[in-house]
Amino acid sequence: MSDTRSAAWDEYAQTKPQRRTTNARGESTWFNWTQYADHGPGAEVLALKPGETVLDLGCGAGGNAAHLAGLGMRAVGIDLSPKQLAKARDRWSDVDGMELHQGDALVYLEETHAVFDAIYSVFGAGWFSDPGLLLPIVHANLKPGGVFAMSQRPPIEGCYGCQASYIPRGPDEDPAVVKRWDHEPDVWALILKEHGYVDVSASVIAPPPGTRRTGTLFVRGVQGGQEL
Repeated sequence: MSDTRSAAWDEYAQTKPQRRTTNARGESTWFNWTQYADHGPGAEVLALKPGETVLDLGCGAGGNAAHLAGLGMRAVGIDLSPKQLAKARDRWSDVDGMELHQGDALVYLEETHAVFDAIYSVFGAGWFSDPGLLLPIVHANLKPGGVFAMSQRPPIEGCYGCQASYIPRGPDEDPAVVKRWDHEPDVWALILKEHGYVDVSASVIAPPPGTRRTGTLFVRGVQGGQEL
């Protein structure tokens, strides 16, 4: 685990308020794939049933994992930031079926013996991990037919592959540098297929009506292995 990355996401955590008490429909838990409130698809894209297991790569303050746990899934979250996880434990302390771990997503996937019915990333480790490393190990930790899905901001035209993000750390410190991987939807679809995923889809979800112009890149694939 990189201390620099952990500190960077701790700093980021301080800029993010807790999730609202209820959403526009009056629900106390809900699933958000996009950067906009009450917008986009929900947990149904993971095709989960009660009792199944799901892993959140970069769970942050735990809102999505808490929603899945509330639906009866065993929801596991991994995040680099202790401060984000502290927010998750404070907010969702009464939610059964949610398990949180602090650490690097790739390391966790390499070391765990668990196999999941779905694995997802919402502006998380799917964006900030080399897909050549992440996608094979996610595939290996999914049950046959299990879903992998991730969302992030779309790439800036002409800025593809490994990019750098700078996260402020304080007035007397240099900003932390974290790497992210940006590709157009068709490239993401090809990368997933090359790593054994099937039923792959990749597109940009348009922003809600209004002045905002940036959509949300959404990528989904299914583990292509066969039942033994």
